[in-house]
Amino acid sequence: MKIFHGFNLNNIRGDFFGGLTAAIVALPLALAFGVASGLGPLPGLYGAIIVGFFAALFGGTSFQISGPTGPMTVVVASIYIYFNKNLDIVFLIISLSGLIQILIGISKIGEYVQKIPKSVVTGFMSGIGVIIICLQIPIIFGLKPEGSAILSLLNLQYIMNFNIDSLLIGIVGLIIVILFPVRIDAYIPRPIIALVLGTILSSLYFLNQPLIGEIPSGIPNFSIYVPSLDELPIILYFSLMLALLGVIDSLLTSIVADNMTNTKHLPNRESVGQGIGNVISGLFGGLAGAGATMRTVVNIKSGGKTPLSGLIHSIVLIMILVFFGNYAAMIPLSILAAILLKVGYDIIDWNFFLSMKKKSIEDKLIVFTVILLIVFSNLIVAIFIGILMFYISQKFLQQQ
Repeated sequence: MKIFHGFNLNNIRGDFFGGLTAAIVALPLALAFGVASGLGPLPGLYGAIIVGFFAALFGGTSFQISGPTGPMTVVVASIYIYFNKNLDIVFLIISLSGLIQILIGISKIGEYVQKIPKSVVTGFMSGIGVIIICLQIPIIFGLKPEGSAILSLLNLQYIMNFNIDSLLIGIVGLIIVILFPVRIDAYIPRPIIALVLGTILSSLYFLNQPLIGEIPSGIPNFSIYVPSLDELPIILYFSLMLALLGVIDSLLTSIVADNMTNTKHLPNRESVGQGIGNVISGLFGGLAGAGATMRTVVNIKSGGKTPLSGLIHSIVLIMILVFFGNYAAMIPLSILAAILLKVGYDIIDWNFFLSMKKKSIEDKLIVFTVILLIVFSNLIVAIFIGILMFYISQKFLQQQ
């Protein structure tokens, strides 16, 4: 078996523009996901660079761009809160989740992800979208960010203390990412327009609002946390949760890429590539990542056809971090929240809800159960119960 998959030099121009465009789209998302996770903007960028590079190098989907995603960010945020904001433990869990993903790929379990019922996937993605929206609403109003959807909604009781500057900049961001014509993305992605314009306005006129703040520069430090025996079981539990989520998230994106390009990805190799990326990301203080649908689609539409585009995407992000990192300190949190609100909205499977009258009672029950469990419980429980409900309902229908 070849170490690297899909590389050739027949599409250098397309891969260059695909990687460049994907990096431009990834920049505001990496910053936003880093802040939303609680780890900070720099781990978000490190995650985009490291996972993006190694998943492209060792993965099994030629077109895929990897980095922090909504589902992975939501889980990392809950882990960060659970361990009382202990970054060392969080980064250890990210690395261990990568090891588990490598094992999933080597043992050929990755290919079974494609057999997850569509109703479970719909509930899973929609639940993640709901959580992302809930987490960002208080930030748009300039209120204190929280680590869970429930706490974020409870935080709205203080909405009368909103920050007018944050709200106005957030509204500007929403107008740009929602109402600006989609065709603009072919020239300058709307999140970048929102990021730049929101930062300029907040620097000149709307000065009284929370900003990202100073981002340290330089090479990330290598570190590894040695857990106690008491900590190990819960650390392994969260590592497994993050690993499974990352595999599901990545392979769903791989399927999207296959449908767009008439190709077939290698699911087990992709799991290994994502795992290598997450192991290294955790060791160097980066956020967990997975295959990113929006960035992958942008890469394909911009001409990317080989993993070289993923490598270029990471190299461009390194150059941005080195040469323009100081300017990121001026970015208002509300503009990142506006960008993530649109991301959360897009993750929700609106096609299902718009055609609900045509859906079976079983499908509707599974979707809403999974959504509620994701929001109020956790992802592994939600997916397990959703799959269980699907097969029980299938067996019941066969007996009718």
